[in-house]
Amino acid sequence: MEELETYTQANKDAWNASAEAHRHTKEWQEMIASIAAPDFSVLDDTLTQVLTEMDIMGARAVQVGCNNGRELLSLPVFGAQAVLGIDQSEAFLDQAQELAALAGSGCTFLNANIYDLPDDVPRDFDVALVTIGVLGWMPDLPRFFEVVAGLLTTGGRLVIYESHPILDMYEPDEADPFTPVRSYFNKRPQSWSETITYDGSAGAPGPESYWFTHTMGEIVTGCIASGLRIAQLTEYAHCNREVDFEKYEGRTAQLPLCYVLVAGKT
Repeated sequence: MEELETYTQANKDAWNASAEAHRHTKEWQEMIASIAAPDFSVLDDTLTQVLTEMDIMGARAVQVGCNNGRELLSLPVFGAQAVLGIDQSEAFLDQAQELAALAGSGCTFLNANIYDLPDDVPRDFDVALVTIGVLGWMPDLPRFFEVVAGLLTTGGRLVIYESHPILDMYEPDEADPFTPVRSYFNKRPQSWSETITYDGSAGAPGPESYWFTHTMGEIVTGCIASGLRIAQLTEYAHCNREVDFEKYEGRTAQLPLCYVLVAGKT
């Protein structure tokens, strides 16, 4: 438990430190300008297709690891109600509240450690969304899925759109980026002391953060053990991670670069 708290607190500090840098990006300015549009969405074609085919009209949605809320606030275009975003970074949630206000959304945001949610958090959501990068920040994956499954009502669905764990074997900045540098089964967390960025740029010195590799087998097993029934697991050849990883696209011997997992609560 002490080690879990150490990792989660460190990652919280790292994400709070990165929030200000994201506020100065072109993407943030574009969101500010477009968030109030009825057709606002930052979701890519893959997740758009998945959610359209799922038909989430009228669904009450929660996003775990919501960052600045941009993805959660994209769900109304599919007919869903963005109800709650959960994240442990106060700085990013300040941005989320700003976006929600501009969108005229009644969505609320909870600053909390996912491993220690308040007792009064609703447990009746129709959709729980987990997107790119969330699982890698989780030191205890089985417990994470247990908590997320507990947020869903009977018949509710979990939608995960993540980068593929096989990418954690590679370092795109190496002289030979196509030779693995870590085992797929590596259990030691990777650590950084740079501000977290999305655009492949080098971050300024910042608080140390910890990243955890979880195999696809652990992800699937974690879902099942939490009481969820897997309805879809689709792997894709396109990259949805930082731009550095786009060099792994279009290979003759193509790696799986991301995936969608949909699981329901019975």
